[in-house]
Amino acid sequence: MEDSFKTISKGGEGYFTDKRSKFLAFTHHVESVDEVKDIVSNYRKKYFDARHVCYAYVIGADGSIFRANDDGEPSSTAGKPILGQINSNQLSETLIVVVRYYGGVNLGTGGLIVAYREAAADAIANSEITEKLVEERIDFQFPYVMMNQVMRVVKEMQPRILSQSYDNTCMLSLSIRKSLAEQLRSRLSKLSFE
Repeated sequence: MEDSFKTISKGGEGYFTDKRSKFLAFTHHVESVDEVKDIVSNYRKKYFDARHVCYAYVIGADGSIFRANDDGEPSSTAGKPILGQINSNQLSETLIVVVRYYGGVNLGTGGLIVAYREAAADAIANSEITEKLVEERIDFQFPYVMMNQVMRVVKEMQPRILSQSYDNTCMLSLSIRKSLAEQLRSRLSKLSFE
């Protein structure tokens, strides 16, 4: 399994116009459907005079949660092209909202698809994209006498230390990229009293 994915670290804005219709696009980093609902709701309030507020999102490191919304545009002419841009840029945990101001001239389905796709692409081009690691948490309990061995493994594999307590029985909570988790678990479990 992949243990990293690309996402928006700093949102951007995009713009496209055709036959006096204006398409304003915005990218956001999102981690939940509730977050998406709040952001889309804010755009509906801010751009209350716009004809359509269409959007698409992909959530989860594996991109398993996704949705495209046409908000009254003909089926698959808005949300799908926006989602297509998220997918072709291999992004996850990403929301793109495109606000349309109608210019009085119908664009047709082909024109709408191009307009939403181009607005979304422009917003992505103006965003900062970063790579995030998929990490796994490992809790490890050990007697104090094993401290040096455990810390040697930690120093070599460099997981993030989430929490630690040292007493007669010590406890470490570590976070490491998913592809290295099994190796870390194995190395820690093989340690023994010296």
